[in-house]
Amino acid sequence: MICPAKVSDAVEICRLVNYYAERGRMLHKSLHRVYETLRDFLVMRSEGSLAGCAALSLAWGDLGEIRSLAVDPNRQRQGIGSRLVRQTIISAKELELSRVFVLTYEATFFERFGFRTVDKEALPTKVWRDCIHCPRADNCQEIAMILDLAPDNAEDPGGEAAKATRSSQHGRSE
Repeated sequence: MICPAKVSDAVEICRLVNYYAERGRMLHKSLHRVYETLRDFLVMRSEGSLAGCAALSLAWGDLGEIRSLAVDPNRQRQGIGSRLVRQTIISAKELELSRVFVLTYEATFFERFGFRTVDKEALPTKVWRDCIHCPRADNCQEIAMILDLAPDNAEDPGGEAAKATRSSQHGRSE
């Protein structure tokens, strides 16, 4: 069962995310940061422990980001990640977001949900504020992918967020 994270989940979320961060698959998260963003997280519990987690973060008025998708390494290939992604997409639709994006090393996984690869430049500068903390910032190999949730956005992968990004890159603030 997938449900919103609770305060009692924070330590396990931090442990799971940092397990993958130590392997270079995502950014480290401090326990403090997990508490700050706890309302963004969904968790799946199985047999009394955390089987996986994912967060949906608002990046812009019409754009969300799926972040910190992590599955207990002993529970891989059981559909947990897929269920978490599907639920974050449902949550994004409930928030009336037009699109969601991910930065990932697992493009094939996200393609199954309809995500398509986009140029990182199409994403808001807010994303890059997070990226500067990454040890691989100068040589990032993550793939930017986006999923259109509203049919009228199918031809506009950058949408309003890209317009805002271009504006901020030309000296205007967000």
